[in-house]
Amino acid sequence: MPDIVTIILTGIGGIAAGSGFWAFISRIVDKKSANSKMLLGLGHDKILYLCNFYIDRGYITTDEFENLHDYLYLPYRELGGNGTAERLMKEVSNLPIRKAIHNKEE
Repeated sequence: MPDIVTIILTGIGGIAAGSGFWAFISRIVDKKSANSKMLLGLGHDKILYLCNFYIDRGYITTDEFENLHDYLYLPYRELGGNGTAERLMKEVSNLPIRKAIHNKEE
């Protein structure tokens, strides 16, 4: 039985020591890193676009604020977003809030 354990551990050690294994791991990490950077960039662009739109318009609705803050800004910040989005979110937070009109009869 101990011979089987030795063989298994030797096999695992050989795989882990191989350069091909570490190259494979490196490609996975690089791809995740590139995907994270792309997602962060897209989030940054959308947040800045919407913040500037609402600031220029002069108000924001409750639905728009929830969408911007909860579904874009908070995940963006969690990914490590920068201070530009934070500064604009503070400006948006100070905008007057208007009730959203969902249809013309309201």
